[in-house]
Amino acid sequence: MNSFTWLRSKCPISSDPLGWIFLQLGLFFLASSALLSGLFVLAALICCTRYKRRPYLSDPWNYPFLLAGIWMLVGSLSAFSGWLALVGLANWLPFFWFFWAAQPYLATPDSRKRCALCLLLGTVPVVITGFGQLWLGWEGPWQALNGLIVWFVATGGEPNGRLSGLFDYANIAGAWLALVWPFSLAALFQPALNFWKRNIVLVFAIAIVAALVLTDSRNAWGGFLLAIPFVLGPLSWPWLLPLLFLMLLPVALAVVPGVGLELQELARQIVPEGLWSRLNDMRYSQQRSLVSTRLSQWKIAIAFLSERPWFGWGAAAFSILYPLRTGQWHGHAHNLPLEIGVAHGLPVTFLIVSAVLALLITALARGVLAQKSSQKNGISNSIFDRAWWSASLIIVFLHGADMPFFDSRLNIAGWLLLSGLRCLIIPFDSVKLGSSKPVFDAELTGLV
Repeated sequence: MNSFTWLRSKCPISSDPLGWIFLQLGLFFLASSALLSGLFVLAALICCTRYKRRPYLSDPWNYPFLLAGIWMLVGSLSAFSGWLALVGLANWLPFFWFFWAAQPYLATPDSRKRCALCLLLGTVPVVITGFGQLWLGWEGPWQALNGLIVWFVATGGEPNGRLSGLFDYANIAGAWLALVWPFSLAALFQPALNFWKRNIVLVFAIAIVAALVLTDSRNAWGGFLLAIPFVLGPLSWPWLLPLLFLMLLPVALAVVPGVGLELQELARQIVPEGLWSRLNDMRYSQQRSLVSTRLSQWKIAIAFLSERPWFGWGAAAFSILYPLRTGQWHGHAHNLPLEIGVAHGLPVTFLIVSAVLALLITALARGVLAQKSSQKNGISNSIFDRAWWSASLIIVFLHGADMPFFDSRLNIAGWLLLSGLRCLIIPFDSVKLGSSKPVFDAELTGLV
């Protein structure tokens, strides 16, 4: 099978065939080039928007994002941050359309699996350049396709000693690797994979884990652990959860305050120093002022939010207000709900956060983690859909203490996951021509 035939395969009947090819190419290039990927993804969304499909307002899942977008637009007209408030809407409004427009491509378990594999394959350059910058002294920038792809690879990582690969900062690289990790785990444990392919996947999965650890990102480490029980499913929990507990117990004893000195010293002899000292923040705590800590940023963000709770201060306002209040610059609040609240107010925060949590909880309630072959509630039980849900949970988890969505590549990947969740919990429904009433497509039922 040649590459073009492979790209054409697995196209959902609800989507545009040319757009399906564009989307896969966009996801494959996503980690390597935001510009090239963005062009392919945009072309895919335009193709599918023009393709016959259900109207935007026929799906209640679009309503929270539509209302949030209107509220953001109104608030930006009188925002403290001025023109930056309008520019900042680019982080949101196009992706509310993305959430709706991408759904036909994610209508079936097979198409979601294909998109997950494209993201996974596109991670190869991240891993290779990450190892190269740490161990071989590689340094960019490198260009390809007349500058459409530019890799800024920092020697020794950014910050120094931490793997960042193709990303500007190690925490962002860690977020990307944590996001694709569930898919590598699903690829490894998928049934009907022959011996040689499984060993190739195993080597790549180990490389992803090694790269993730080398980012030195505590959030990424947490995401890595979070994914394992959910991807492997409840049938593994009787042996997996006790095993994880036993593995994490020495780590907890090495870093939790109040543990007896002798016991803690013993635990620190077992656990690698780089791990427990990072979790204990010993390497950076003496170099940081109080205002640079996340707790301080969250406290001040809450104060900003309480001063203008309805429409907020406008996009990018935190980076303006924080130096005025503390004398030290920080670009964001290191917490997405707080960042949305400061920028756009509590109503927008409630609409977006509740919609995302509702997608996760509804999928969970309808049995996405079940491992029995069943079509109960019309939901898929494949290991890749468990991985899809797990990756969505991880991206939500990461935004509790950081803001990787400010990287356009993570933003695109995150909204793709949310769009796939919508299709996962409600098998894609089409609309009869000339009607605005959603009608379940019987053909798609068989695919799901």
